Amino acid sequence: MIPETGLDCGPCRLRPWRLGDEDSLKRNANNRNVARNLRDVFPHPYTIEAAREWIAHANASASEVALAIEVAGEACGGVGLRRQGDVDRVSAEIGYWLGEAYWNRGIMTAALLGFVPFCFGTFELTSIFARCFSWNESSIRVLQKCRFERAGLLPRAAIKEGEIVDVVILATTSDKW
Repeated sequence: MIPETGLDCGPCRLRPWRLGDEDSLKRNANNRNVARNLRDVFPHPYTIEAAREWIAHANASASEVALAIEVAGEACGGVGLRRQGDVDRVSAEIGYWLGEAYWNRGIMTAALLGFVPFCFGTFELTSIFARCFSWNESSIRVLQKCRFERAGLLPRAAIKEGEIVDVVILATTSDKW
């Protein structure tokens, strides 16, 4: 699948999660501003035990791809793909996060510009989509820079920290890559 050395994306490298990433994972993930924009399965506070569990899970799943985003030798974020099943088997959901210390440096855009064509080239996909809370304008902009277009809005479709929120769906297709 992906070489152990990973994918060079310019300012970052995408590579498998590995033992030894626990401390940097905890340090970058243990941030309310990061967790606020992710599903509840992403814990906050983020403990060293959660980091160990994630690394074990990330390398064991057959239907998901989960890679570390590495900058200057530190695993400071993650990007993943969850393939859909049945009639939706030609599509997949992408998800990602980045430690706040690395925001606004073009790293996430570079990571997605490397990851999306890898996914289209590796799996038999015609569409990749992302779900963003409507308040997460930065993530929506990153996706738009990466050839994703707004595909829809799910009004009042999620609850995060007790707040009902709209979910914006963005998608890209293999013919754009």
